[in-house]
Amino acid sequence: MSRPHPALEQKTGKKPNILIFLLDDVGWMDPGFNGGGIAVGNDTPTMDRLAAGGLVLTSAYSTPSCSPTRATIHTGQNPLHHGLLAPPMYGMPGGLEGAVTLPMVLKQLGYVTQAVGKWHMGENQGSLPQNVGYDDFMGFLTVSDEYTEWRDIYFNPEIALSPARTRMMEAMPFNKHELHCTPADKTKCTDGRLIDLNYTKDLDHRWMDYSVAFIRRMKDSKAPFFLYHGTRGCHFDNYPSDQWAGRSRARTVYSDCMVEMDHVLGELVKTLEETGQAENTLVFFSSDNGPECEVPPAGRTAFRGCKGSSWEGGQRVPTFAYWKGMIAPRRSEGLFDLADLFNTGISLAGKPGAQVADFVPKTTYIDGIDQTGLLLADQGESARRSRPYFLLGYLAALRIDEFKYILTAELENGFFPRGYNGGFTGPIATSTGGAVTVNLYTDPQEDAGSGVRHLPMMTEIQATLQQYLRELVKYPPRLQGDFAPNNPPLYDLLPQLKAAAEKRAAAGPQVPPQ
Repeated sequence: MSRPHPALEQKTGKKPNILIFLLDDVGWMDPGFNGGGIAVGNDTPTMDRLAAGGLVLTSAYSTPSCSPTRATIHTGQNPLHHGLLAPPMYGMPGGLEGAVTLPMVLKQLGYVTQAVGKWHMGENQGSLPQNVGYDDFMGFLTVSDEYTEWRDIYFNPEIALSPARTRMMEAMPFNKHELHCTPADKTKCTDGRLIDLNYTKDLDHRWMDYSVAFIRRMKDSKAPFFLYHGTRGCHFDNYPSDQWAGRSRARTVYSDCMVEMDHVLGELVKTLEETGQAENTLVFFSSDNGPECEVPPAGRTAFRGCKGSSWEGGQRVPTFAYWKGMIAPRRSEGLFDLADLFNTGISLAGKPGAQVADFVPKTTYIDGIDQTGLLLADQGESARRSRPYFLLGYLAALRIDEFKYILTAELENGFFPRGYNGGFTGPIATSTGGAVTVNLYTDPQEDAGSGVRHLPMMTEIQATLQQYLRELVKYPPRLQGDFAPNNPPLYDLLPQLKAAAEKRAAAGPQVPPQ
């Protein structure tokens, strides 16, 4: 068994606990620590207190939607490498099966691993939580609207008021219950309560209690723990419990949910403090993507775009790292990708830097970077200067420092002049003029091209881009599930072109007919 990082061992005597608290569809400006909170009608005192006592990451990035982000956290890979390009819905294939995951590695390093809440990383047997590294799971396997939208006579009357279509949904191949999963049964999970429009109101409170009980059980354990807590809130289909309805200043179902999520986080941290574990626990707070803007009321972002897009609003998410007595209070605009949690978690467990390669096959490309220096060092700097963006099957953009080069992007209003205009209903432009660049310091709304005025930066951007494209040729993109975009990008074709060229070279020079 590896030993903890020396500085951590000196302070704590054992490896640190790791708690990832992942919200759903929460925008960059929803919490108070990023300018929202009370200003937008939902106080977030716990989030603000912890952020003020920790490291706020103002340039932390998810992927465009929930399943790709969750898989990225668990594998250290960006969507083109782990293959979950979009959320699998209503029994679609695709998941974590076959991947090396963060809980798998942490188990090898002596951790107890617990997952609670939303899963949405595959329902097939090989992708079940107990088969990808978790000692225990309580939650649901897919996404909350699969349990609610077809039951709601207001959102989906065409289904909810049609007996035949309701039967069709009931027969769909996805589990409709809250589940409990353990390695005692590798083939399936145990069904709990059916998740209907009433029970969905209580899920986050029930999951809070489950995580609190786990933290209490670990109080006197000699083993450290990894707790992945994925909330149901604040996904767009919010149904506040009677306890939380109307508790926000805005009195919308979304803001009521934000107030409840602040309470949930507070109860988890309060339990860490009461059990004496706060000084040995990294609490990492983030969201799986930006706000969902097609079904109001929704979250808020200071940036252009929403969930489902590669604009900043879709992928720059509210994030902080809190570790009592270990992380000094400050803010950093250093780049952080949620893929970095894979490497950073393994580093905190005693295997820093390149040692992450000891746990994955040589054919696996890890996009994450060890960011322990950013988190723990006084005035620590990010270990990355660049960050690629992804959109479905496309490498969509590349950020270096404050400059973002755009290759592919969604045109939010490109199809429909009215109706729902968010991150999923616009066309995707896959060809650009070659210098489509914005300065995110001076133009965070991404509404004024500046590439031609910054050509010296373009040379560095192009060099980094070419390097990453070479990596995509060496470690080709994967595609899981039933979703396949039109117009395959060049790097999907390059392996075939490379193979054809090698075949021609092996055949020797060809003499044209006389």
